[in-house]
Amino acid sequence: MRNLALIILLLKPCWIFAGAQLYEPLSASTRTVLQKAISDQPIAQFVTLPDAESRRWLAAMSARMEKYMPDQNEREGFLTTVHYEAMRAGLDSQLVLSIIHVESRFRKYAISSAGARGYMQIMPFWIDTIGSKEHNLFHLRVNLRYGCTIFRHYLDLEKGDYFRALGRYNGSLGSATYPDLVFSAWQKNWFFSKD
Repeated sequence: MRNLALIILLLKPCWIFAGAQLYEPLSASTRTVLQKAISDQPIAQFVTLPDAESRRWLAAMSARMEKYMPDQNEREGFLTTVHYEAMRAGLDSQLVLSIIHVESRFRKYAISSAGARGYMQIMPFWIDTIGSKEHNLFHLRVNLRYGCTIFRHYLDLEKGDYFRALGRYNGSLGSATYPDLVFSAWQKNWFFSKD
Protein backbone atom coordinates (compact mmCIF):
# COMPACT_ATOMS: atom_id res chain seq x y z
CA MET A 1 0.00 0.00 0.00
CA ARG A 2 2.86 2.39 0.82
CA ASN A 3 4.45 1.62 -2.55
CA LEU A 4 1.23 2.56 -4.34
CA ALA A 5 1.05 5.85 -2.41
CA LEU A 6 4.69 6.57 -3.25
CA ILE A 7 4.10 5.85 -6.95
CA ILE A 8 1.05 8.14 -6.99
CA LEU A 9 3.04 10.89 -5.27
CA LEU A 10 5.90 10.57 -7.75
CA LEU A 11 3.55 10.64 -10.74
CA LYS A 12 1.78 13.77 -9.52
CA PRO A 13 2.63 16.77 -11.70
CA CYS A 14 5.11 19.28 -10.33
CA TRP A 15 2.69 22.16 -10.56
CA ILE A 16 1.22 21.05 -7.25
CA PHE A 17 3.98 23.22 -5.78
CA ALA A 18 2.57 26.25 -7.54
CA GLY A 19 1.25 28.48 -4.82
CA ALA A 20 -1.32 31.17 -5.14
CA GLN A 21 0.36 34.47 -5.92
CA LEU A 22 -1.26 36.85 -3.52
CA TYR A 23 -2.99 40.03 -4.51
CA GLU A 24 -1.27 42.95 -2.84
CA PRO A 25 -2.48 46.49 -3.44
CA LEU A 26 0.05 48.39 -5.55
CA SER A 27 0.92 52.06 -5.33
CA ALA A 28 -0.16 54.13 -8.32
CA SER A 29 3.44 54.53 -9.50
CA THR A 30 4.16 50.80 -9.22
CA ARG A 31 0.95 49.96 -11.06
CA THR A 32 1.91 52.39 -13.85
CA VAL A 33 5.39 50.91 -14.24
CA LEU A 34 4.05 47.33 -14.31
CA GLN A 35 1.26 48.25 -16.74
CA LYS A 36 3.80 49.81 -19.10
CA ALA A 37 5.96 46.67 -18.92
CA ILE A 38 2.99 44.44 -19.75
CA SER A 39 1.32 46.65 -22.34
CA ASP A 40 4.27 46.86 -24.71
CA GLN A 41 3.28 44.97 -27.81
CA PRO A 42 5.21 41.73 -28.20
CA ILE A 43 7.41 41.57 -31.24
CA ALA A 44 5.84 39.79 -34.18
CA GLN A 45 8.59 37.23 -34.76
CA PHE A 46 11.05 35.50 -32.51
CA VAL A 47 14.17 37.47 -31.88
CA THR A 48 17.20 35.66 -33.23
CA LEU A 49 20.08 35.33 -30.84
CA PRO A 50 22.82 37.25 -32.66
CA ASP A 51 26.05 36.47 -30.88
CA ALA A 52 27.94 33.19 -30.62
CA GLU A 53 27.48 33.03 -26.83
CA SER A 54 23.71 33.29 -27.14
CA ARG A 55 23.66 30.62 -29.83
CA ARG A 56 25.78 28.37 -27.60
CA TRP A 57 23.29 28.96 -24.78
CA LEU A 58 20.39 28.10 -27.08
CA ALA A 59 22.03 24.86 -28.20
CA ALA A 60 22.82 23.79 -24.62
CA MET A 61 19.36 24.61 -23.28
CA SER A 62 17.65 23.03 -26.29
CA ALA A 63 19.42 19.73 -25.65
CA ARG A 64 18.35 19.81 -21.99
CA MET A 65 14.74 20.64 -22.87
CA GLU A 66 14.24 18.00 -25.52
CA LYS A 67 12.42 15.66 -23.12
CA TYR A 68 9.88 18.39 -22.33
CA MET A 69 9.43 19.69 -25.89
CA PRO A 70 10.44 17.12 -28.52
CA ASP A 71 9.79 19.41 -31.50
CA GLN A 72 12.99 21.37 -32.18
CA ASN A 73 11.29 24.41 -33.74
CA GLU A 74 8.83 24.72 -30.86
CA ARG A 75 11.63 24.26 -28.32
CA GLU A 76 13.94 26.81 -29.88
CA GLY A 77 11.11 29.32 -30.29
CA PHE A 78 10.21 28.82 -26.64
CA LEU A 79 13.81 29.23 -25.48
CA THR A 80 14.38 32.30 -27.63
CA THR A 81 11.25 33.85 -26.16
CA VAL A 82 12.34 33.00 -22.60
CA HIS A 83 15.74 34.55 -23.30
CA TYR A 84 14.17 37.70 -24.76
CA GLU A 85 11.61 38.23 -21.98
CA ALA A 86 14.13 37.45 -19.22
CA MET A 87 16.67 39.90 -20.65
CA ARG A 88 13.92 42.49 -21.14
CA ALA A 89 13.08 42.26 -17.42
CA GLY A 90 16.73 42.14 -16.34
CA LEU A 91 16.54 38.52 -15.19
CA ASP A 92 18.75 35.52 -15.71
CA SER A 93 17.30 33.25 -18.41
CA GLN A 94 18.29 30.10 -16.52
CA LEU A 95 16.46 31.30 -13.41
CA VAL A 96 13.33 31.86 -15.49
CA LEU A 97 13.67 28.34 -16.92
CA SER A 98 14.00 27.03 -13.36
CA ILE A 99 10.82 28.83 -12.28
CA ILE A 100 8.97 27.40 -15.29
CA HIS A 101 10.37 23.93 -14.56
CA VAL A 102 9.01 24.01 -11.00
CA GLU A 103 5.76 25.85 -11.77
CA SER A 104 4.46 24.00 -14.82
CA ARG A 105 7.05 21.47 -15.99
CA PHE A 106 6.96 23.36 -19.32
CA ARG A 107 3.24 22.73 -19.88
CA LYS A 108 1.61 25.61 -21.73
CA TYR A 109 -1.89 24.87 -20.46
CA ALA A 110 -1.03 24.02 -16.85
CA ILE A 111 -3.58 25.22 -14.29
CA SER A 112 -2.85 25.02 -10.57
CA SER A 113 -5.43 24.22 -7.92
CA ALA A 114 -5.36 27.95 -7.05
CA GLY A 115 -6.14 28.89 -10.68
CA ALA A 116 -2.68 30.03 -11.78
CA ARG A 117 -2.18 29.59 -15.53
CA GLY A 118 0.41 28.70 -18.10
CA TYR A 119 4.14 28.21 -18.10
CA MET A 120 4.89 30.65 -15.28
CA GLN A 121 1.62 30.02 -13.42
CA ILE A 122 0.20 33.54 -13.46
CA MET A 123 -2.83 34.28 -11.31
CA PRO A 124 -5.69 35.82 -13.33
CA PHE A 125 -6.01 38.81 -10.96
CA TRP A 126 -2.86 40.22 -12.57
CA ILE A 127 -4.81 40.88 -15.78
CA ASP A 128 -7.11 43.24 -13.88
CA THR A 129 -4.25 44.71 -11.86
CA ILE A 130 -1.70 45.53 -14.56
CA GLY A 131 -2.93 44.07 -17.83
CA SER A 132 -5.73 44.20 -20.32
CA LYS A 133 -8.84 42.03 -20.68
CA GLU A 134 -7.71 40.65 -24.05
CA HIS A 135 -4.52 39.17 -22.57
CA ASN A 136 -4.53 35.38 -22.70
CA LEU A 137 -2.33 33.88 -19.97
CA PHE A 138 -1.90 30.74 -22.06
CA HIS A 139 -0.22 32.70 -24.85
CA LEU A 140 3.54 32.12 -24.70
CA ARG A 141 4.66 35.74 -24.92
CA VAL A 142 1.93 37.07 -22.67
CA ASN A 143 2.60 34.46 -20.00
CA LEU A 144 6.36 35.03 -20.04
CA ARG A 145 5.96 38.80 -20.13
CA TYR A 146 3.70 38.74 -17.06
CA GLY A 147 5.84 36.20 -15.21
CA CYS A 148 9.12 38.01 -15.80
CA THR A 149 7.59 41.41 -15.00
CA ILE A 150 5.98 40.14 -11.79
CA PHE A 151 9.14 38.37 -10.64
CA ARG A 152 11.22 41.49 -11.41
CA HIS A 153 8.75 43.52 -9.32
CA TYR A 154 9.13 41.14 -6.39
CA LEU A 155 12.92 41.09 -6.76
CA ASP A 156 12.97 44.89 -6.65
CA LEU A 157 10.55 44.92 -3.71
CA GLU A 158 12.85 42.52 -1.84
CA LYS A 159 15.95 44.55 -2.77
CA GLY A 160 17.55 41.74 -4.75
CA ASP A 161 16.84 38.93 -2.27
CA TYR A 162 16.07 36.02 -4.62
CA PHE A 163 14.90 33.76 -1.81
CA ARG A 164 12.22 36.20 -0.62
CA ALA A 165 11.28 37.26 -4.17
CA LEU A 166 10.68 33.60 -5.11
CA GLY A 167 8.57 33.16 -1.98
CA ARG A 168 6.46 36.17 -2.98
CA TYR A 169 6.17 34.93 -6.55
CA ASN A 170 4.83 31.59 -5.36
CA GLY A 171 2.67 33.03 -2.58
CA SER A 172 4.72 31.14 -0.01
CA LEU A 173 6.84 33.92 1.53
CA GLY A 174 8.53 32.61 4.65
CA SER A 175 8.65 28.98 3.50
CA ALA A 176 11.88 27.56 2.12
CA THR A 177 10.25 24.82 0.05
CA TYR A 178 9.55 26.74 -3.15
CA PRO A 179 12.79 28.76 -3.34
CA ASP A 180 14.74 25.56 -2.62
CA LEU A 181 12.94 23.76 -5.46
CA VAL A 182 13.76 26.57 -7.90
CA PHE A 183 17.41 26.79 -6.83
CA SER A 184 17.70 23.00 -7.07
CA ALA A 185 16.22 22.99 -10.60
CA TRP A 186 18.64 25.77 -11.52
CA GLN A 187 21.68 23.84 -10.28
CA LYS A 188 20.65 20.41 -11.59
CA ASN A 189 19.11 21.33 -14.93
CA TRP A 190 19.52 24.89 -16.12
CA PHE A 191 22.86 26.25 -14.93
CA PHE A 192 24.90 27.46 -17.89
CA SER A 193 28.54 28.45 -17.60
CA LYS A 194 29.88 31.01 -20.02
CA ASP A 195 33.35 29.49 -19.72
